[in-house]
Amino acid sequence: MAQAAVAAQGSTRKKNRTGKVVSSVLIKIIVVLICFIDIYPIFWMITASFKQSYEWSAKPAYSLPDGLYFQNYIDAWNRGHMSTFFMNSMTYTLISLVFIVIFSVTVGFAVTKMQWKGRDFINRYFQLGIMVPVATALIPLFQIYKGMNIYNTRWALILTYIAFGLSLSIYLVTGYLRSFPDEIMEAAVIDGCDIYKLMRFIVVPLMKNAIVTVLVLQFFFKWNDLLFSMTFVSDTKLKTIQTGLMYFSDEFGSKNWGAIFASISMSIIPMLILYSVLNKFIIEGMTAGAVKG
Repeated sequence: MAQAAVAAQGSTRKKNRTGKVVSSVLIKIIVVLICFIDIYPIFWMITASFKQSYEWSAKPAYSLPDGLYFQNYIDAWNRGHMSTFFMNSMTYTLISLVFIVIFSVTVGFAVTKMQWKGRDFINRYFQLGIMVPVATALIPLFQIYKGMNIYNTRWALILTYIAFGLSLSIYLVTGYLRSFPDEIMEAAVIDGCDIYKLMRFIVVPLMKNAIVTVLVLQFFFKWNDLLFSMTFVSDTKLKTIQTGLMYFSDEFGSKNWGAIFASISMSIIPMLILYSVLNKFIIEGMTAGAVKG
């Protein structure tokens, strides 16, 4: 009986080990497949941007280029007006990010750490903005901008980007500040810090991860914007990089696919670089408010 029990126990352990190995292998296969699905389209797009015109008809679309044909990028930058679209997107995005960070940090601090009447209402008011569908605001904003004579100007996009970026940014900042220890700020006030020095030397430096998270997320949203830029800007000289890509094929016809993919590659390269460099700060900023302490 004892030998049978030992044998049965050994068989159970062996099955458990076999099950763990199989589960581990399956998980690794799934992870590899997910990585392939995510990475291959980007790899294919970048390699396609280096193909010459004859390669699109002479070879399969998935084939690698014969060489690095950088003329596609030169054509896209100069003849395709990508330089103008790129600079417009960068200008709109950076200006709006400055105001989004300033407003979100100050408002988040005010509704989280300062005691004043109506702060909970203001906090809920900004959170309500996350649930407002963007499409419902297009017509009212269009009419307002027309009446204010700022339609088809840079300010139409900058103001829209700031307004629609505040709700999520304030939500992220308040989530981080709730886990921020009050003792640090109280000690700074006792040492003689006023509200401005407290924000500059204590709060903002310790909120680095949250600020970086807001910057990167809002950069992605503003850089990839298509709806607002199509609605509030009609002048080609003011178009963003995403609206410029829609009309890009008209510049070259339907044959210069290399230049078209070069322009698309240029539009996503800043986002890839930014996320790769700041990935650690983004993860820490997103999870900072999840654990108290």
